[in-house]
Amino acid sequence: MNCYDLTKMIWKEVEESLETVEFAIIPVGAHEQHGPHMAESCDAVLAEKMAIKLGERMFPYAIVTPVVNMGVSEHHIHFPGTIALQPATLIAVLKDMVSSLKQHGIKKFLFLNSHGGNQSTLNLAAMTITKELDVEVYYAKTTASAKESIGKFVKSPLFGHSCEREVSEALYLAPELVRTELLEKGDIREDGRWKRLRPGKAVQGFYFYEEMTQNGCIGDGRQGSREIGKQIVEEALKNLTEELSELLDLKAELLY
Repeated sequence: MNCYDLTKMIWKEVEESLETVEFAIIPVGAHEQHGPHMAESCDAVLAEKMAIKLGERMFPYAIVTPVVNMGVSEHHIHFPGTIALQPATLIAVLKDMVSSLKQHGIKKFLFLNSHGGNQSTLNLAAMTITKELDVEVYYAKTTASAKESIGKFVKSPLFGHSCEREVSEALYLAPELVRTELLEKGDIREDGRWKRLRPGKAVQGFYFYEEMTQNGCIGDGRQGSREIGKQIVEEALKNLTEELSELLDLKAELLY
């Protein structure tokens, strides 16, 4: 066994793993539209795949839980198939998972998130669960730390959803998510208030995704490739492993 994957273990194996496990990785995704060329399970699948790869890197100190496969997706709700959780619902699910695992002796947790719309909720979840359950809770976006590779390969000024970055990650981690024959560039609306509410602007606010893109994606998925995805994913995994091993005071020399 090169990864403690809770979904594939019997309880005796779990019991034995707890002799070395220091923390649990909880993958968090979403179920939402991903434009004309990616499956709606994209975020959940990518969160799970990244969690397993991180669990392999951090074996035997990490255990990977089942993925939370729905998230805060209200901004996508007008596209067919999207299922959105309220922020309070997501926090309640995560709190119950942490509470359960704490009873088995795990007191440190990483929410490994693949959906940008979850980030603000996970910030609140980390604070409230840490305080209420007396545990350590951290959260990270799956590949956000791969700044060098993203800067090198992603050229669209607007990217982050079913774009060349996400298509590339999927081609590397789960190619079945991508309909390569249907790849399109984001059909961006040039007018509307969404431009004034984007990250980095002086004022932030909620807007529906169709206010920004008519086909549900941004960036240019046609420019994605498996090789780009490999470089982004592997850089992110290296950074996550290094940061977590230092943060949790693990034996880093055994991990990478």
